[in-house]
Amino acid sequence: MPERYRSIVDVHVILFRHGKILLLERQGTGYCDGMPHLPSGHLEEGEPADRAAVREVREETGVEVHPGLLRLVATVHHRQGADLARLGLFFLAEEWSGEPVNAEPHKCGKLLWADPDLLPSTTIPYPAAGIRAWRTGRAFTAHAWPDS
Repeated sequence: MPERYRSIVDVHVILFRHGKILLLERQGTGYCDGMPHLPSGHLEEGEPADRAAVREVREETGVEVHPGLLRLVATVHHRQGADLARLGLFFLAEEWSGEPVNAEPHKCGKLLWADPDLLPSTTIPYPAAGIRAWRTGRAFTAHAWPDS
């Protein structure tokens, strides 16, 4: 019997304030260094998606978001390579405690607030697809798949 299809599950948090979203410029990771991304990460074993989002945004920006204040606004099925896909859950947070800081300077060069409708041209395409889906009201989008 063939093994069931499996996909990595990522969580992304859109911190939205005064019409802007928080982006983190990656550095020192070997993946898309110098490019902006949302606070994000992947699920850990036994962890619900909303709790993973809370954990990731706290680890990367120092802010505390109550899971009940997160709203799932988009899902992106991203084809990372011929044999690897990721399912990205994009959560919107409009309320949180604390002021965002660069809590992982070994992975992040700087924080920047950006207009979600005018993202920096260097924004990583996968999170950019999730941001666009949120802004256009598309609950689901496929990204980097043939014919998508």
